[in-house]
Amino acid sequence: MLDGIAADPFAGQQEIADSLGLARPTVATYIAQLTRKGYLCGRAYVLAEAKRIVCVGGATVDRKYRSQQALQHGTSNPVNSRRSFGGVARNVAETLARLGAASSLVSVLGDDENGRSLTKHLQFSGVDTTRLLTTNTHPTAEYLAILNPDGELAYGIADMEIFDTVTIDDLHGVWPTLAGASWLFADCNLPTPVMAWLRNRRVGARFRLAVDPVSALKVMRLQGELHGIDLLFLNVQEALALTAADSATSPDALCKILLQRGTGAVVLTIGSDGLLVAEGESLTALPSLKANVVDVTGAGDALIAGTLSRLLDGEPLEEACRTGMLAAVLTIESEESVNTSTSSELIERNRHRLAGLTAERRKVLQ
Repeated sequence: MLDGIAADPFAGQQEIADSLGLARPTVATYIAQLTRKGYLCGRAYVLAEAKRIVCVGGATVDRKYRSQQALQHGTSNPVNSRRSFGGVARNVAETLARLGAASSLVSVLGDDENGRSLTKHLQFSGVDTTRLLTTNTHPTAEYLAILNPDGELAYGIADMEIFDTVTIDDLHGVWPTLAGASWLFADCNLPTPVMAWLRNRRVGARFRLAVDPVSALKVMRLQGELHGIDLLFLNVQEALALTAADSATSPDALCKILLQRGTGAVVLTIGSDGLLVAEGESLTALPSLKANVVDVTGAGDALIAGTLSRLLDGEPLEEACRTGMLAAVLTIESEESVNTSTSSELIERNRHRLAGLTAERRKVLQ
């Protein structure tokens, strides 16, 4: 049926029924099912784009203050400051677009200058912004990062109350866009009911669902089982909070618990030790890449975007994560939350840096 619709998207239901030898009510039922699952996108039976990633969650204005010397509590610290745009879902969407992947962002912005500037920047970067929501009850979200002189994060302060206004009805309103995605990426800036709704709607849908918790506090919005999540990105601190495991629990054991809770695969970052990729009964340890650290903000988001961009092209998860790690390093070596020089060509020019990345493979479920 899809082939026939692709050939003539303006054909009526009776015409389709006659060509297939079916009753018109039967065709109507099939079309309704295909629309719910994301294979069709509304009137004229427009087929969903073959490869698109839709990102749902945070979009913020970032303000970064890098200390010129070791931070001292209780007194004034001289800093260098920068303003940029951030938010996990926003960063992932922009990085995907810069890597050449079709990406859309679903988020909520304030009806203010920050929101308008953020939207223009996304459009200039190639991100589809037609499904952005606007409210006049809250300002556009802001994230403030205080960095040590070496670029490592000392404190992160976030005003994200606007995201608590996102409702299931809001996502119902953009469901054709969500349902038509190859991958749907969501961050836990979204309220708990919305995260649960996305996991439930994943069942029978066309898209696969990837999730990032954002923080050890917001990871608790993934309550109960993790069924419906195809790929979970998180760090050790977030994994400990989500599993309620003892702080002495090994990263390998954390991956095992998360898989047993129902997620399809796990990418667990373990700081300077690299990351673990757990899927099925296998676990692979990938050591970290050497980097000239300028600013770590956005590195995890670049890891996600680089990985999803390669999964979109059909690469296995472990290989996709290698590209994700390279994208993260290139972000760490820039001053922006999203390295504006990022491109598929830049990735390829730096792929030699992966040459010494030797994976260690072992069983995760024993």
